[in-house]
Parts: sequence; structure tokens; C-alpha cells
Amino acid sequence: MKIGRLRHRISIQKYVAARDSFGGELETWEDVANVWASIEPISGKEYFASQQVNAQVTTRIITRHIEGITPKMRVVFQDRSFNILSVININEKKKELHLMCEEVISE
Repeated sequence: MKIGRLRHRISIQKYVAARDSFGGELETWEDVANVWASIEPISGKEYFASQQVNAQVTTRIITRHIEGITPKMRVVFQDRSFNILSVININEKKKELHLMCEEVISE
């Protein structure tokens, strides 16, 4: 992996269940790691759901190996969020991770 292609600063976050003052669950995300990465869009599609047009983009995010990253986490880059679909440890060498992600954009 060439270091020059890791030019985007991302945050990897995990979901943390929190309660509001009424006992309801709040959607809260906590940073697990802030790392340099490469972000590569792979494919995209548009679909109609719930009376609105949505765009779905599949993206590969490449970073150095980090222990403990799971598909229950997400990646945040600037003002965009990516749900992690799968985590691939390239060649099982623990040097590089490919995070296969999905970004859903509502119009």
C-alpha cells in the first residue's frame, strides 16, 4: 500500500446505546479511531422508496490494519457517513483493511 494514496482523514465510529431523560433510546456514535484512508467509489444506483428518490453508492475505503473493526460500525468523512458492510483483511497479513461500505443519500 502506498502511503500517498491514504490522503483522506476519516473517523471510524461505533454505536453506543444512550437514554434520554424519558428513557427513550438516542442514536449516539463514538469515535473508535481517526486514521488516514483512501476512498474509492465503486458503483451507484438510484431507487424510489417512501415517495422519494434515493441514491446508493458502494464505496471501498482502504486503511492500514486496525484491530476490532466490524460491520456494526460506520465511517465518517467530512459531512458524509458510510455504513460498513464488510471488513476485509487483505491476504490475512494484518497490514491493510478494505472496508466495503454503503452511503445512502436522500434527496
